[in-house]
Amino acid sequence: MKLTNYFLPVKKDKPKEAEIPSHVLMLRAGMCQQSTSGIYSWLPLGKKVLDKIENITKVEMNNAGAVEILMPTIQPSELWIESGRYQDYGKEMLRIVDRNKKELLYGPTNEELITDIFRNNIQSYKDLPLNLYHVQWKFRDEVRPRFGVMRGREFLMKDAYSFDTNLDNAIKSYNKMFVAYMKLFKKMGLRPIAMKADTGPIGGDLSHEFIILSKTGESNVYFDKSLLEMQELFDKINYNDNLQECIDKYTSFYAATEEKHIPKESKNILGELINTKGIEVGHIFHFGQKYSEPLNATITNENGKNISVYMGSYGVGVSRLVGGIIEANHDSKGIIWPKEVTPFMCSLINLNPDNKECTKISTKLYEYCKENNIDVLLDDSKESIGSKLAIADLIGFPFQIIIGPKGVKTDSYEIKIRKTDTTINSSLNELFNYICKNMV
Repeated sequence: MKLTNYFLPVKKDKPKEAEIPSHVLMLRAGMCQQSTSGIYSWLPLGKKVLDKIENITKVEMNNAGAVEILMPTIQPSELWIESGRYQDYGKEMLRIVDRNKKELLYGPTNEELITDIFRNNIQSYKDLPLNLYHVQWKFRDEVRPRFGVMRGREFLMKDAYSFDTNLDNAIKSYNKMFVAYMKLFKKMGLRPIAMKADTGPIGGDLSHEFIILSKTGESNVYFDKSLLEMQELFDKINYNDNLQECIDKYTSFYAATEEKHIPKESKNILGELINTKGIEVGHIFHFGQKYSEPLNATITNENGKNISVYMGSYGVGVSRLVGGIIEANHDSKGIIWPKEVTPFMCSLINLNPDNKECTKISTKLYEYCKENNIDVLLDDSKESIGSKLAIADLIGFPFQIIIGPKGVKTDSYEIKIRKTDTTINSSLNELFNYICKNMV
């Protein structure tokens, strides 16, 4: 993509309404624009990241055996009345009355609706286990929306729901999602830590939050430092393996959110106890028959007995992750995108578009990248050199290739690696080889 054909409304100054780095940088980098309090329009750069996170999530959910559906944003109130949560949910729920005076709501979550789908279509244990998921926009009327997409009122979420015949099988489904989350967050360039967590309004007796560490995180967390080296447990594990053994090994190390932190237990850890801030990017729950019983979601088991199905739910904050990734990957100059979710792999910067040789070399590199399916943004604008370089650092793609008149004359081109803030000088031939080895 050429910058002169792209929509990238960058801002030089810090927006007054932004408090934390991700909010500041998303607005400055032209990734989104606030429409009203806690609600954002996603602009091209932000939408590319959002799509990549969604795709990584979907691929891993499919790998784990979940099946994608799509439920509506607007739900009938009677399902929530039937489950007993309509009044309990409080003012965070946006309630609507249509022209026929029918009470509706903008879904803050989907336990009731998915249970209704299940009870109308599944009657036998032979159809289980089943895990259905979707990626959909949700709305919660936060008292004080803040921190940009980190705590907005409208947000994109992946939520999955498992259905099983008994508790043992339900825990197996829960374990699959535990492993899937560890895998998918790593595929986004993150190092998640799974922690015992409070079940909150969702309910249930088993819950884990998936936390990424950040100084600006909202959650106060405690964990054994050894967990930072435990990701390899999940790298090669197959979903048909004994997942309980793997999870038991991981959860034998202390990790808890503030609500679940027990100081006495944390004194017995093997390594160093870390107390820091983190950002919740995923949450999984097992809640048994909490929704299936009041909503009459039953199946006939292998003994011919009618039983309420066992359920779990599993959420990933897709839009929240965009902010979370930036919180964990930025410096004073701007964003530092992990390769896995970067909107473009490289900023190709033509310092002087009026120079025919600069434009010739830039175009040659641009076409080469396109032919090799490398997503590159060619800055062919007539901004000043300082402005071009500052924008490249702000939007933070992993690589920058800088083409200037001096370099053209001496066959010396600068490659900047954004993460380490280091530069390499290379000839044009070496540059093609570097692109092949590092950007494909």
